[in-house]
Amino acid sequence: MAAAFAAVRRFGNLLIPLGPLTSSVYSVWGLTASSNLGLNLRPMSAFTQEEASKASPEEAPGHSYESLRVTAAQKHVLHVQLNRPEKRNAMNKAFWREMVVCFNKIAEDSDCRVVVISGAGKMFSSGIDLMDMASDLLQPTGDDSARISWHLHSLLTRYQETFSVIEKCPKPVIAAIHGGCIGGGVDLITACDIRYSTRDSFFQVKEVDVGLAADVGTLQRLPKVIGNQSLVNELAYTARKMMADEALESGLVSRLFPDKESMLDAAFTLAAEISSKSPVAVQSTKINLIYSRDHSVMESLNYMKSWNMSMLQTKDIMKSVQAAIEKKDLKTVSFSKL
Repeated sequence: MAAAFAAVRRFGNLLIPLGPLTSSVYSVWGLTASSNLGLNLRPMSAFTQEEASKASPEEAPGHSYESLRVTAAQKHVLHVQLNRPEKRNAMNKAFWREMVVCFNKIAEDSDCRVVVISGAGKMFSSGIDLMDMASDLLQPTGDDSARISWHLHSLLTRYQETFSVIEKCPKPVIAAIHGGCIGGGVDLITACDIRYSTRDSFFQVKEVDVGLAADVGTLQRLPKVIGNQSLVNELAYTARKMMADEALESGLVSRLFPDKESMLDAAFTLAAEISSKSPVAVQSTKINLIYSRDHSVMESLNYMKSWNMSMLQTKDIMKSVQAAIEKKDLKTVSFSKL
């Protein structure tokens, strides 16, 4: 991405005055300033449909953003929405900054156990908002090539953290996708733990259409998500659309739904189920799954031993076992905050 900005900078004097042509160039990227990504998430009850009908989202304390909307969807579940529907949730400067702040807060929020992330409006995300970011990116600072490169390296580091922070968050993150998921949208969802989508969804690794390689996570995570290097190469080399049925078949998403409403209901039902489990068990599982993905079996087993020699001392084990013995629903067990 940063490489593209450097390239665009060389042609800045040509592109900027062109008006409509410039807009079409941005649109071809699929990372436009006016793309609509949306999902209106209806909060689903933690335990029953009846409860769900009574629930109404409450603004989460401490989460006030320009590009995001964070609500307490239900007990122990936060709903993060990409909230620029008029721009098809294009990722502007505020987004790249606020995602890091948001998920760092969520990681430290002892009351939150699961996150659902979606897009407001007509589609999930149209990718990067070049129109908003052009002033910073078309002319990177620096007196020479070395200094410009140093600046771009720092810029890329910050952009990569925007999505890596999702993966680093110990709370499971469920992506609920509808409509287009383009460019940076794919970077985002591949950092999530679980992906649901509607049947009208499509996915595009769009960067080659603007002369660069995707550089904030897709090329690193997508091969591990779908496990088919040939398909990843095809998508990344051609920027073609992957439709919802193919996304399900390849393993990019785990379930398809006819519309946003049913998808969001299912996402919140799943979030409620996960949030009813021991947070020690769930968060330990996420951390070790990610570690195992990037290390050998033996390294991962050794890491697991070191991890569980302390985590096995939790009271959550006795509470869970006692519930099983007494044939109680685990949802009735009260686990301490983590």
